[in-house]
Amino acid sequence: MKKLMFVLFLLPVLLLGCQSGDAQPKNEDGKVEVVTTIAQIGDVVKNVGGEHVNVESLMGPGTDPHLYKPVSSDIEKMDQAEVIFYNGHHLEGQMNSVFKKMKKQKPTYPVAEAVPEEMMDADPENPEIYDPHVWFDIEMWKYAVDEVTKGLSEYDPDNKETYEKNAEAYKKELDELNAYAKERIEEIPEQSRVLVTAHDAFHYFGKAYGLEVKGLQGLSTESEYGLNDIERIINTLTERDVKAVFVESSVSDRSINAVVEGAKKQGHEVNIGGELYSDAMGPKDTEEGTYIGMFRHNIDTIVEALK
Repeated sequence: MKKLMFVLFLLPVLLLGCQSGDAQPKNEDGKVEVVTTIAQIGDVVKNVGGEHVNVESLMGPGTDPHLYKPVSSDIEKMDQAEVIFYNGHHLEGQMNSVFKKMKKQKPTYPVAEAVPEEMMDADPENPEIYDPHVWFDIEMWKYAVDEVTKGLSEYDPDNKETYEKNAEAYKKELDELNAYAKERIEEIPEQSRVLVTAHDAFHYFGKAYGLEVKGLQGLSTESEYGLNDIERIINTLTERDVKAVFVESSVSDRSINAVVEGAKKQGHEVNIGGELYSDAMGPKDTEEGTYIGMFRHNIDTIVEALK
């Protein structure tokens, strides 16, 4: 009887400890197992979580999140994760149903949806959807850093202070990067501050740094482009005397090559100014495989080609 009473007394305590708000890392090494979709988010988690997290990003270098379809191993990784972070705003459009399922099972955070709506711009082709490429405006991306910090702190409150300190230190690095970008863009003559890429991933980037952005496709690579789009870009290049266009690491260069060839036929010489990282970062264990390294690479590539 005493044993039964003890179990009945202990049961509510055990149940209370299993509630999501009081969850603790259950990995053997005590680290929180985190899965993210794009590597940009994974890099934020690494900087904020530090030694207290293990991070795996599903989408590696050269991967287009707009067209990405999860495979069985991705579902397994998310099932085994303790916390999931994804972008949201339909960036990972093929995975929306997966996230709905995961949200019922574990903490699952759409970090881009933490950005205030007044800072967001709608997709011209789909006005009910926001442009999801918020990592290209550092001021917007800092909201994603805060969301990651909140998510880790809620799941692992014992290390909340560490997460908050790491986040503040990381945001200082982002502020330095922002200042560097603004300084370098000033090297480009105003008339030549036109950024032409395969799809319109750089809209927020253009707003932040005073560049006119022209993409052959819309915000999503699912959008189609035609001869009219190519002619529109060529006319801009000719009128503004722009000398370079850019390919993207996660998008086929076929459309940009068509622009180069079309401009040449009209007597305007334009070159490929380099490869930019748009929806994916560089290879793991390289500078471009970090958010700051990727961003700096893009700035330097754009400035050297257009100045």
